[in-house]
Amino acid sequence: QVQLEESGGGLVQAGGSLRLSCATPGRRVTDYAMGWFRQAPGKEREFVAAVDWSDSITYYTDSVKGRFTISRDNARNTVTLQINSLKPEDTAVYYCAAGFLLTGGEFAQATRYAYWGQGTQVTVSS
Repeated sequence: QVQLEESGGGLVQAGGSLRLSCATPGRRVTDYAMGWFRQAPGKEREFVAAVDWSDSITYYTDSVKGRFTISRDNARNTVTLQINSLKPEDTAVYYCAAGFLLTGGEFAQATRYAYWGQGTQVTVSS
């Protein structure tokens, strides 16, 4: 079992920045790819970004490329999503997820992630 704890959400103005963190207290997850997904009201959960176990391969959905950066610190068991140039359409609940030994196209598939956090709300005002 992998417990995921997100933090860092909040209310910001368009153009602002946030830093989301995901911790896996007491559990090393070096065999897991880590991803961030988001779900806006009335919409399906969508892939945002993912990083492989070694922090050497990252994936982003097109709408966040150049604005979001995902990284992980395996020594601290944390994953970070730096969000810059926020837009109102980025408003959503952001979820951290862990998927075991994902490869290639699996990184963007929510069904491939076995463990999920409770989510953290990001609200961007225009």
